[in-house]
Amino acid sequence: MPKAEGSDAPATATSRSTEPKSKKTLRNTAYDSGKTSTGLWWTLFGLILIATAATRFYRLDQPDHICWDETHFGKFGGYYINRTFFFDVHPPLGKMLIGLFGYLDGYNATFAFEKPGDKYEDYPYMGMRAGCAIMGALLVPLSFLTVWEMTFSLPAATFAGVLILLDHGMLTLNRYILLDPPLLFFISASVYATVKFHNQRHRAFSAPWWFWLSATGAMLVGSVAVKFVGVFVVFLVGFRAIADLWEILGDLSRPVSYTVKHFMARALCLIALPIVLYMGIFYIHLRVLYLSGPGDGYFSSAFQTHLEGNFLHNASTPREVAYGSLLTLKNSITGGGYLHSHMHLYPAGVGAKQQQVTTYSHKDGNNRWFIKKFNKPTPLWNSTDPIELVRNGDLIRLEHRPTRRNLHSHKEPAPVSRKHYQVTGYGENGTGDANDVWRLVIEGGAENEPLETMRHKFKLVHYLQNCVLSTTKKTLPKWGYEQQEVTCNPNLRDAAAVWNVEDNRFPRLPNVSFSAYKLNFFQRFFEAHAVMFSGNAGLKPKDGELTSRPWMWPINLRGQFFSAGEGVKIYLLGNPIIWWSNLAFMAFYLTLFVVKSIRDRRGIISSPHQKALQERALSACGWLYIGWLLHYVPFWGMGRILYFHHYFPALLFSSMMSGVVIDYLVESIPPLLPSGIRNSAYHLLVGVIISSLIYSFYLFAPLTYGMSNGPSTEANSTMYGLRWLETWEF
Repeated sequence: MPKAEGSDAPATATSRSTEPKSKKTLRNTAYDSGKTSTGLWWTLFGLILIATAATRFYRLDQPDHICWDETHFGKFGGYYINRTFFFDVHPPLGKMLIGLFGYLDGYNATFAFEKPGDKYEDYPYMGMRAGCAIMGALLVPLSFLTVWEMTFSLPAATFAGVLILLDHGMLTLNRYILLDPPLLFFISASVYATVKFHNQRHRAFSAPWWFWLSATGAMLVGSVAVKFVGVFVVFLVGFRAIADLWEILGDLSRPVSYTVKHFMARALCLIALPIVLYMGIFYIHLRVLYLSGPGDGYFSSAFQTHLEGNFLHNASTPREVAYGSLLTLKNSITGGGYLHSHMHLYPAGVGAKQQQVTTYSHKDGNNRWFIKKFNKPTPLWNSTDPIELVRNGDLIRLEHRPTRRNLHSHKEPAPVSRKHYQVTGYGENGTGDANDVWRLVIEGGAENEPLETMRHKFKLVHYLQNCVLSTTKKTLPKWGYEQQEVTCNPNLRDAAAVWNVEDNRFPRLPNVSFSAYKLNFFQRFFEAHAVMFSGNAGLKPKDGELTSRPWMWPINLRGQFFSAGEGVKIYLLGNPIIWWSNLAFMAFYLTLFVVKSIRDRRGIISSPHQKALQERALSACGWLYIGWLLHYVPFWGMGRILYFHHYFPALLFSSMMSGVVIDYLVESIPPLLPSGIRNSAYHLLVGVIISSLIYSFYLFAPLTYGMSNGPSTEANSTMYGLRWLETWEF
């Protein structure tokens, strides 16, 4: 590999002569001051592209069954094809792209995607896998080009590309129907676009300058619109923009208005344009998914009126609630479920062994309750007695229609929230006791105001215990079918204790159309985000589910099975040579930064060659290190469930940083040796590094392409002797 640097992707000698002096200086800091030819640049870049295609698409059809979260995102992609509304905790762009890949391949969204291990059989799944694999494959050339634009060093760019190319974890994660390939692509493209834009700073307001600034904004939208963690790269680009503006402000040859002009351009392309594009993505999402589906129950009753096939769409119901009405009660907190009960009791040791009451986010016959006066039986629908409306302040009972048991509470601790009281279903055939009585209190309602469907929000205050019916949104164990806990909270101001009537059935009252409750686009947009944020924060591990913590990720402590069934086994694990070297090179960068700062403070002058190498390495590594911190450190403060794959955006930055540090080392070490062996030492170092990476990739390749012949402890196993850590499960 040549030690010299070339031109910009690469430029000709003529174009080089017109470049600013600072850019020329940066380009001419290579070890032997030679020039990289255009042919050599394209040869290395072409070889990386060929190797990328070969590694990313080899045995892409294996395993031919659902692997890990393909069961979710393949299903979600299919929902876009058949226009079915669903709920997911992530924004829609990644699933929209997966649906597009499947549609272009002729997939008709009829495969169930029920569980990992199910065979795809004759269903066309390769379009979705290939689309994700293409986006994942682009990380390699984008990393190469990003480091090239940051350093103009062909060795540094090549090392960075090779580190991404030969990492098994990055390869495995980007070969399946997952959100990670589009997320990583947009993050990588955002960084590349902002670096390209930065390098246009001497051609401010030119067409290329505007193009790369706009491209940066568009790629940032892609990052956030796939997963909310994409916002971390927005912070990185924001810091880069602030640094540029600060530098422009310090140019005393320009008026302050010139800085304002730059600020307005960035505000237009990095704030206004992304907002418009992001809202446009959601507009398409909400227009495409217009049919009722499994996600309806996570959203408000008013939101559901837009979904064709939902019983609230173009339907009608009585405006007022009368005694004897058959109701569905929905919790009004963001993402709240329906008040639910079923023919199962709380287990022994969990309060009274009475019927379970929960909230459930799906529409179900077990969500229906008769409302009746506290001291009278349920009136018949064909009765000729006068209709009595339910009013603010009334004492009521709620009778579960399928089981004929009343909503009940008593001074037993709730199953999970022990400071709350247990809520149960109690009694026989609608007959219970005084602990079934609740006072209905309409939020902001006037005295004796009739309760109205959907419009009114209300609380149910227990008459004897003076607690309020609430949901904690905590998931019950398996005995509660992982539904959410319902309690009676002594804190009457509990925000999660607010309910509304969604479905109201009473044939003796006139109906009104639900179209009166429909929301506009902005209301649906903001509600969708509130539900997603709530769902994301509430993600907790299920019983027996294996998760990981952020401290485990950089040291590659434990991987994750993608396919552990019969036949081919896939295990997500990083190339240990690359991952552990990344940590060492990161430590070296920090040491170099401290040492150089001390030397500069003490006035110690390095040789021009060494100074240029250090400035190039420290400048590039500084921004890449910030990128690593932004994509890693925030996970330490997250309370939601975390997995190993959450580290891979940070890995992009640490691997690119390692490429820059390796280049610095191989440029710095040979000059310390006798002149007769400098060139040989340089090429020997490069050869040892590249061959070590290739050999480590060869050793651990079965993790990605499929392990066979039993566990790694057996001599005939493809992974025999490679379980270097006891925590690796393969």
